[in-house]
Amino acid sequence: MSDRTTLEIIAPTVEEALAQGLAQLGLTADAVSVEVLDSGSKGLFGFGGRQVRVRLTVNPPPGEMIPVAPPKPEPVKRAESTPKAKEARPQPKAEPKPEMKNQRKAESKPEVGPRRPEKKVEQEKRAPVSAPEVESHAADPVLDATESVVSKLIYHLGMTAQVSAHYDETSTDDRRMIQVDVHGDNLSALIGRHAETLTALQHVASLMVGKQTQQWVQLVVDVEGYRERREKQVRQIALRMADQVVKTGRKATLEPMTASERRAIHIELRGHPAVTTESTGEEPHRKVVILPKK
Repeated sequence: MSDRTTLEIIAPTVEEALAQGLAQLGLTADAVSVEVLDSGSKGLFGFGGRQVRVRLTVNPPPGEMIPVAPPKPEPVKRAESTPKAKEARPQPKAEPKPEMKNQRKAESKPEVGPRRPEKKVEQEKRAPVSAPEVESHAADPVLDATESVVSKLIYHLGMTAQVSAHYDETSTDDRRMIQVDVHGDNLSALIGRHAETLTALQHVASLMVGKQTQQWVQLVVDVEGYRERREKQVRQIALRMADQVVKTGRKATLEPMTASERRAIHIELRGHPAVTTESTGEEPHRKVVILPKK
C-alpha cells in the first residue's frame, strides 16, 4: 500500500481516543487498526496519572493485496498425502477395459478439479514474498518519528491532542520541511504569548527527531491553524505600515517577531516600489524595520 495514514491520539481512555481518531479520519472502527502505545495510569489518589496514547492506522482498501508470509513447506507435503491422493494412486494398476478407463477418467475429473484451485491459492500466497520489503520501504520513518515525538511532548505537558505530519509542498529533497498539524481542545497554552511556547516546542521536537533519525530535520509545528492565521495578519500589518511609511517619509519599526513572521513581511514587501525592509536586534527581540526607498 502506498502511504498508509497513521494518527496518534492522546486521551483519558482508549475509547475516547478511538472516537476522536475516527471522527477526524471520517471512518468507522472496522476501517482502521488500533495500537495502544501507552495504556496510561490512574496515579495516586487520582493525581499524577498518565493519559492513554493510541495509534490508528488506516487499513488498505479491500481490493488491495495484503502481504502475507510464505507458507511453510510442511503443509504442502501434508496436502499431497491426503486420503484422496492415496485413493487416486492405486487405481491405474487394475488395468481395466478401455471403456472402463474412459469412464474412470471422466469420474476422476471432479476429484482433480477441486484440488487445482487449492494449488493456485498456494501459488498466489507464495507470489508476494517481496511485498513486506515494499511495504516497509513505502512507510516513512521520519514522519512516524515526528508524530511520535510531538505526541509524547504534548502528552507530558498534560494535554490531549491529535497529531499528524506531512512534507511541505515547497520543500526539496535536500532540505525537506515537515509540517506538523496539532488539533484538540484548549490548546492555547501550547501556543503561548507571541507563540513562544509553540516555538520552543518546535525547536525541541526538531532536535529530538533529528537525533532519532540521524539526519537534519526542520519541523513547522502548527496548532489549530494558528501559524496560517498569524501569517495573514502579519502580511496585513506589513502593507498597512508600508502605506504609513510612504505617507510620512519616515521608517517604521514593528514589534518583535519570530523568524517565520519576519520572513513573511520581507516576502510581502519585497516587490514594493516605495519601501524596503531590514531586520534589526537580537533574538528573541529581533524586529523588522520598514524604510522608504531613497
